[in-house]
Amino acid sequence: MGLTMFKIGYRTLKTALGTASAIYIAQLLGLHNFVSTGIITILCIQVTKKRSLQASWARFAACILAIVFSCAFFELIGYHPAVIGLMLLFFIPTTVLLKIKEGIVTSSVIILHLYMSEGITLSLVWNEFLIIITGIGVALLMNLYMPSLDKELKQYQQKIEDNFAKIFEEIERYLLTGEQDWTGKEIPETHRLINEAKTLAYRDVENHFLRHENLYYHYFKMREKQFEIIERVLPKITSISMTVEQGQMIAAFLHDLRGAIHPGNTAHKFLKRLVKMREEIEEMELPTTREEFEARAALFIFLGEMEQYLVIKSYFKGIKSPA
Repeated sequence: MGLTMFKIGYRTLKTALGTASAIYIAQLLGLHNFVSTGIITILCIQVTKKRSLQASWARFAACILAIVFSCAFFELIGYHPAVIGLMLLFFIPTTVLLKIKEGIVTSSVIILHLYMSEGITLSLVWNEFLIIITGIGVALLMNLYMPSLDKELKQYQQKIEDNFAKIFEEIERYLLTGEQDWTGKEIPETHRLINEAKTLAYRDVENHFLRHENLYYHYFKMREKQFEIIERVLPKITSISMTVEQGQMIAAFLHDLRGAIHPGNTAHKFLKRLVKMREEIEEMELPTTREEFEARAALFIFLGEMEQYLVIKSYFKGIKSPA
């Protein structure tokens, strides 16, 4: 049997290192149930810094609440399995009410530690508090480092732009020749790329506590809106059954436009050119056949949609390319 290939990601490495470190520190401190710090660390290491901080706060608050509930229920009612069930009936709804339900699993570990003691003392509470602090603290330290996502975001940007250019190339070819042997594989692929890119860009936002927006996220949202327009106009273009002079003019326009698809902003230049071209088309002789009329009408609709396509881009301030 061949060896199965697998990839070890940075989060896996941080989890492994963090868990071992937390347990080692807890052992050095002489804590009872020291392995529980490893569980807390595993649960607190998240995909982004912001999520890690939120998870850590929820687990810390839930654990402190668990200590309070345990003292009240076990010391006042007794150390019996039924008391654990009774306590959870009140504890879980309280965590939901306080919006810290993410810490239920972690706090359950603390509850069981206190239950097994059969007698809660200040030293035991302090031991559990140090377990919580050690596990969460190590997790937060591990999550201080998050690799830059700029390279991946740039790759998504380039792939999406390449697909846009390919789609415009096919529209251009159809307007000039009437040929439509294009497979259209770029359409579903672009859908997927945009969705994946937006998710990745949002992760990048959550890795910066002081950053509430991301140029790449806005860029991919902008491309998403433009892509909706492209999908909308494709049926209109393919409905044209003849080659007309106006189509050749628009094809030349698309040829230049697809060569200028990038994260910068040149939309205003193309908007001016589009307006001028539409004026020229309006001054041309009227169509003489129904087929030509329908072709001209479809092209006018296409120009209107392309104007919206460019207007959307004109509002985007652009992404500066790295030096």
